[in-house]
Amino acid sequence: MKAVAVLLLVMCHLAVSHAWKCRAAPQLPTIVQIDAGQGKVVARDASYSVYMLCGTTWFKLGSPRLKHVTVGPGGIWGADTSNRVYKYVNGQFRVASGLYMQQVDAGGDGQIVGTTYNYYGYCLRSYLAAAFTGTGSLSWTYSSIYLRYYSCGPLYGCWAVDKSYRIWFTKKMVPTSCGISSWKRISGAAKMVEVGTDGTVFVVTRGGHVFQRTGITSGRPQGTSWTKIKMCLSIHHLSYDQSRLWVVSKGGIVMQCTQ
Repeated sequence: MKAVAVLLLVMCHLAVSHAWKCRAAPQLPTIVQIDAGQGKVVARDASYSVYMLCGTTWFKLGSPRLKHVTVGPGGIWGADTSNRVYKYVNGQFRVASGLYMQQVDAGGDGQIVGTTYNYYGYCLRSYLAAAFTGTGSLSWTYSSIYLRYYSCGPLYGCWAVDKSYRIWFTKKMVPTSCGISSWKRISGAAKMVEVGTDGTVFVVTRGGHVFQRTGITSGRPQGTSWTKIKMCLSIHHLSYDQSRLWVVSKGGIVMQCTQ
């Protein structure tokens, strides 16, 4: 797998010239989803096993079969194949009673956001997320309808992709109350969106193309336009943290890209 990844990346560099430089990252067989936050990288494979990257080695985390895993200021959380929510506590995943989620995100300022199996968006207040140690039921705050993917950053706000693959933005969420401003429609379409801790935003389209939101500032947190990041591999999933863009191709190749 590593040799194939290196060969493909060499071919990419010969074929494409752009500001982002990608190299082969430590490979995880049949990787499907990846998430990065606070210097940590987690992923899950096609068998729904979850891993954390330590140096150049992927180490398995616990035994639940998670279809989505996330890491950030709020800790490590996940949603399993039955849409039950888990938090990683003291070396093992603890199931959290309450709402059932098909996707969760821990990239905000301590709060956890997610979408239910029927596309409703919810938020878990930061103090509730921090206090959960494996017992009791979590009380989620309703956030929005018809969201298939939901991601927040600690600086400028939250982004989401709705049931119809349209892109939305809301200004900085209050972590202790999950309070938000109104949602604003953003041009374009995508299957997923990820927000970095520095406010950087990326999307992946259904066709496997990657775009970065440009023009994001404190005065204009929604940015101004989309810039395509040229990749010669079709991309399935990505995440961004500490100036590193982690991408997973549709063929299961893991790459780390920097500017």
